[in-house]
Amino acid sequence: MLRLLWNLSIRVRLFLRTYMPTNILLNALRTRRGLKWGVPAMLIAAPYLLGAWLLTVWIADGGPGWLNLLVLLFIWNALKFLVNGPITLVVLIRARLAERRDRRLVERESAGHPIHIDFSALTASLR
Repeated sequence: MLRLLWNLSIRVRLFLRTYMPTNILLNALRTRRGLKWGVPAMLIAAPYLLGAWLLTVWIADGGPGWLNLLVLLFIWNALKFLVNGPITLVVLIRARLAERRDRRLVERESAGHPIHIDFSALTASLR
């Protein structure tokens, strides 16, 4: 039974990640090319929060109760974009630092400077 539930949850997650628009956009933002758009994409949360607010006003004025599900969905999508922005910023900084380090390493090698790493200093504490 546990195996069945596990496999079902994997399939549902794969379906949601593949076909739901916000998840497709978040997947694109997680690529190296899309990292620079992570912080501006946080602005997408504003229409979701506005929509959630409008739906709550409608529900308070006597609208159908099932709209609460849409409110939850809108808030969830807004939170996904709000949380993803700072995460992509940190990943972008790390990626740029790694690229800079690699670029400098290649420049040093091409300039004829031997790359020498002193492992004796690193292993001295192990003795």
